[in-house]
Amino acid sequence: MTVLDALVEVQQNQDPTLAFRYACRVGMCGSCTMVVNGRERWACRTLLASLGTGVVTVRPLYHFPLIRDLVVDMEPFTRKMKAVGAAFVAKGEATGFAPIGRDSRERRQIDPAVECIGCGACLSACTIVGWNGNFAGPAALNRAFTLMADSRDGAGAERWPTLLSEEALLRCHGQANCTEVCPMELSPTDSILKLRRKSIFQLVSRGRRLDTRGPAC
Repeated sequence: MTVLDALVEVQQNQDPTLAFRYACRVGMCGSCTMVVNGRERWACRTLLASLGTGVVTVRPLYHFPLIRDLVVDMEPFTRKMKAVGAAFVAKGEATGFAPIGRDSRERRQIDPAVECIGCGACLSACTIVGWNGNFAGPAALNRAFTLMADSRDGAGAERWPTLLSEEALLRCHGQANCTEVCPMELSPTDSILKLRRKSIFQLVSRGRRLDTRGPAC
């Protein structure tokens, strides 16, 4: 039995008013993400047997507005994605599909970061998001990396001002909580570090010096 199975059992036989999200029930959609025993998890993937014999605690994701019980408003996730320009924009001269070979260096660089399912676990686990709601957050920065590393995308110049602001790349403290809880085993931390390396060239071209100490807190 999974945590999701247990919640469905409670809803059907004990408290029909209990509210929580789920869809696929097989670890594909990420809609059942919640905090179980203090850690962000997909309820459908978390076996009760793996949690020991004590009381199992469940709570909604951190840093999201609460709608009801275990259901949160995902608007902050969407807003942060939009803020960094998370949509692919084809280059102006593109006339068709631009193939990137599966064994190419570019593809190998991007592949480890493209499977984000948008579940929000990383935002919930990020203490910087909790401290500063303006921080772009790990999911959005991970998405930005996949676009900035894609030679077919033509909106890099428009994204850099946001990425170089105090509320994006420099705000991350590299705690890697996002990487630890990601159900898809992505590493937003690595994506942020790679973007920081790319940003050095932007800062130099703009006549600015990169402060490696990061923002004060």
